[in-house]
Amino acid sequence: MRTVRMTIAYDGTHFAGWQRQRGARTVQAVLESAIEQVTGCRPTVRASGRTDAGVHALGQVVGLQTDTRLSNQELQRALNAVLPPDVAVLEVADAPDGFHATRHAIRKRYRYVIHNGPVRDVFRRHYCWHYPHGRLDAEAMHRAAQALVGTHDFSSFQTAGAPRQSTVRTVFDIQVQRGRGAEQDLVNVEIEADGFLYNMVRAIVGTLVEVGRGARSESWPAKVLKAADRRAAGRTAPPQGLFLLR
Repeated sequence: MRTVRMTIAYDGTHFAGWQRQRGARTVQAVLESAIEQVTGCRPTVRASGRTDAGVHALGQVVGLQTDTRLSNQELQRALNAVLPPDVAVLEVADAPDGFHATRHAIRKRYRYVIHNGPVRDVFRRHYCWHYPHGRLDAEAMHRAAQALVGTHDFSSFQTAGAPRQSTVRTVFDIQVQRGRGAEQDLVNVEIEADGFLYNMVRAIVGTLVEVGRGARSESWPAKVLKAADRRAAGRTAPPQGLFLLR
């Protein structure tokens, strides 16, 4: 038996999230089914993070214990041959014994994409939040977001559904930037932290949009953070604009 570390990407549009659920199509169930088809053994895989319905991943890390004789490259090719088009194995590598993709994830980085144009883009609709209500001030959003960097109680940015023992997290970096050229109607929000509460990124984005549209001051997110009350923050941004980068 050996431990391997897989990096996968998936389009979350037609998934009910990462975690296996009875009667629902999930990334975990689809991946485990493909592994069983290739190796003959039904595995249990663990991911670095559990994405919700409609959320995408460009670099989800998954741990697997297997006794297959296939090399890492052969395993990657075999899995990609049987996986559906909305899931791909990007890399398979050996991992040390005891590797646990969830517990050993020390940092995660997400990107949230806002389409800030007057008319919806039918080809981007599954991969961004269309916000047509005026031009967002991305620079103001970026400045306001810096108050959230550091170690804080982020309970103002946690929605109900998955309570944690602690709501304290460390955010290492937040960047808000507007695209250039052909992508000037896109506003990208990237957040890196040691972990995230339920819907934390989406709640932060919804709060920053209030600043970007001029409804709230740049100092408001800092006040929301101190309130430790979800009702103090902005809306929860929709899921389709969220990508797990790594």
